[in-house]
Amino acid sequence: MRHTLILILLTVGALSLKAQNPETAEATTSVALADSVATPIRPRDLPLMNFDTSGRYVVRGVNVHGSNYYDPELMKTAMGLIQGDTITLPGDYVSGAIRKVWGMRFFSDVEIVTTPEGDGVTFDVYLTERPRVRRWTYEGVRKQEATDLAEALKLTPGGELSDFVIDKNKFFIRKHFSEKGFRNTQVTTRISNDTLINNAVNVAFVITKGPKVRIGAVNFAGNSEFSDGQLRRTFKKTNRVSWKFFKSNKFKEVDYATDKENLLDYYNAKGYRNATVIRDSVYPLNEKRLAVDITIDEGNRFYYRNVNWTGNTIYDTEMLNSLLGVERGATYDRKTLHKRLGVGREPNIEDNSTVAALYQNQGYLMSAIEPAEVVVGVDSLDLEIKIFEGEPFTINNVEVTGNERVNDEVIRREVSTYPGELYSRELVMNTIYRLGAMGHFSPEAIAPDIQPVSNNLVDISWSLEEQPSDKVDVSGGWGAGMFVGSVGLQLNNVSLDKFFKKGAWRPYPQGQNQQIAIRGQTNGSYYKALSASFTEPWLGGRKPHSLTLSGYYSAESNAYYIWQTGSMFFRTMGVAAGIGFRLNWPDRYFTLYTELGYQRYMLENWEGFLMGTGNANIFTAKAVFARSSVSQPIFPRYGSEFSLSVTLTPPWSLLDNKNYADPTLSEDDRYKWIEYHKWKLLGRIFHPLTVDQKLVLMAKVEMGYLGHYNPNKLSPFEGFRIGGDGMTGYTMYGEDIVAMRGYKDMGLVPIESQQIRDNARVYNKYTLEMRYPLLLQPRSTIYGLVFAEAGNGFSSWKTFNPFQLKRALGAGVRIYLPIVGMLGFDWAWGFDRAAGELERAGSDISFTMGQEF
Repeated sequence: MRHTLILILLTVGALSLKAQNPETAEATTSVALADSVATPIRPRDLPLMNFDTSGRYVVRGVNVHGSNYYDPELMKTAMGLIQGDTITLPGDYVSGAIRKVWGMRFFSDVEIVTTPEGDGVTFDVYLTERPRVRRWTYEGVRKQEATDLAEALKLTPGGELSDFVIDKNKFFIRKHFSEKGFRNTQVTTRISNDTLINNAVNVAFVITKGPKVRIGAVNFAGNSEFSDGQLRRTFKKTNRVSWKFFKSNKFKEVDYATDKENLLDYYNAKGYRNATVIRDSVYPLNEKRLAVDITIDEGNRFYYRNVNWTGNTIYDTEMLNSLLGVERGATYDRKTLHKRLGVGREPNIEDNSTVAALYQNQGYLMSAIEPAEVVVGVDSLDLEIKIFEGEPFTINNVEVTGNERVNDEVIRREVSTYPGELYSRELVMNTIYRLGAMGHFSPEAIAPDIQPVSNNLVDISWSLEEQPSDKVDVSGGWGAGMFVGSVGLQLNNVSLDKFFKKGAWRPYPQGQNQQIAIRGQTNGSYYKALSASFTEPWLGGRKPHSLTLSGYYSAESNAYYIWQTGSMFFRTMGVAAGIGFRLNWPDRYFTLYTELGYQRYMLENWEGFLMGTGNANIFTAKAVFARSSVSQPIFPRYGSEFSLSVTLTPPWSLLDNKNYADPTLSEDDRYKWIEYHKWKLLGRIFHPLTVDQKLVLMAKVEMGYLGHYNPNKLSPFEGFRIGGDGMTGYTMYGEDIVAMRGYKDMGLVPIESQQIRDNARVYNKYTLEMRYPLLLQPRSTIYGLVFAEAGNGFSSWKTFNPFQLKRALGAGVRIYLPIVGMLGFDWAWGFDRAAGELERAGSDISFTMGQEF
């Protein structure tokens, strides 16, 4: 009887299990691999039977066969077949182990043979490994394209080979090239046995891209209120081939879906709230062109009737209606409605004029606005706007992380969100602006983590990513007929408190956001200049009042070579001290800067200038009233910048009783004390043209005027030097250098002013730029631009004509590197003649460093 039981158990029928892959996509690859797969052998002549009754068995042993690539012991653990376990047979113990093997995706076949031995059982696991891929390659594409595919697919050597892996990556490759316009891309595979490693293969994806397919036609049907051209213009990315080279004409499914939403937004903005796309199709015209057909049901135009608010207790209905600005009988406009409410797909978090901002700026962080439209008749609707105000939130805790070089207290004094104060979205946006303006942190990474911790408390965490902010400038420029070299060092995170602290010089004492700048310029013995400045952004450390101290010295002679001794000299020295204030009115983005300065010009036998020998002194008082709300200093996406500056000297001619109309008055008496008033106006606006805020329009206007108190006592200094790239590195007469692409240095200074070594006394300039980022990283930013520019200089206010402009068009690129600042390369075409020239300015290439046009 005992031998009979053993014989029955040894037949193993019930648990001699040959597993089949439950996923057809995971079946053994259909590619024949000669002698590459080592198939384990088991005694298949044993009869197969089932256990008649269920019983408890102890696992006496587990033997794994055919696992050459993976450790058999690890396989036992992974399958859950543990020696010494007590199990029930029949049961799901063995089937569960098989499922775990299939989940690994490394085997094409698995069998588990169960051999009972008394009250124990032994498992023999027979595995057939999939081939391993030793090398993945890409054929039929350029080297860079192959590199891009390898980075995107992330196929690593040693991975398993299966139909699923092959098909998935073939699909990805076709999609990858389809998004680049190659919609007819074909992908096949060539699989070969590896000659060095057993059970290993090499897989080559053979890619045939075919011709690039572009959109040949975009057709509309069902539209009666708007022309096909008007509707095509609503498509931002799905455009047919045309002369507008800057518009994309490649077809992408994601962009097409977005453009259909833009189309309906356009209809909604015109009152057609029920406009729908009832069908659309995309089909090939030929191997290089495809067409898009869209059929629209426009519906009726709708008009507003009544606006009803519910749930508002903090603000009355009259105030909310005034902010919403919807009049009875006005044409329905969903986009404007959502914009004013601050809701919808793309709420503008920077806009503080919305209803949502009204609540969130008063602490109602969790407030919600839900507009509902109630159709009345065939062309009217009522607005039912529900407001869920919630409770006002108080800031509980504010954390700052990620700073290593900048001290905590320096960052926290720029943070406008304080514990214990009401939450305000406006203060959050102001903090983002302040932290970005410091220059020490990546603007792209400044984003607060706002986490409610109770029904009325919120924590705000500022996770910062530091970037290098110090700059070393080594440059050169050509001006006044000579080459001038320049070396500058700007340290933006100095801490004077640590100057004498042991171990702080690594490489210099850091942490307090104080700035020190030193610059030297020379061309040898002929010209040399040195300047230095220091800025404390928080004077006293308690209020944001900045202190700036600066000084400079320059000297020029007629000693052109080092062995010569000069007989003509022009020396300049100056010092200045200024205090800046942040203003809370009209809003937090306004500043006021005041400065007192003194300059002394010392001339000896200097020829060709308004004065030849003597000393000229200038005592100035300067004020700059400015506002800046640009999103970041390197690549602004939105915001504006405005400044008005005035520099005044005392009106000496009204105080000294001298007759400056007397031509016999000596130079020393005429120019001992220089007098003028100087005005400068600058305005810039940044506006994103796309939803992702990458394509940005920058509009800029600037103007300068150097005036006088006495027409017989004009200042021989200051003025405006217009034209060129602004990189001459050479200035002697205190003039402002105004770059103007497309024209040479001083090309827009009136010829009558140049003849007496004078500069323009009035200028105006207008600039339009479209910018698009190519790389936005903490350690480098690159963006391209196209621009239109116009400007001119004039010798006096009487000759000033704001419409008499010199025009230029061009394109360029900007590269920001933290250690050197902003580098720029521009090509421009000047359409007009420069001062004193007979020919148009034509082509011009500009290089800039550390400045903007």
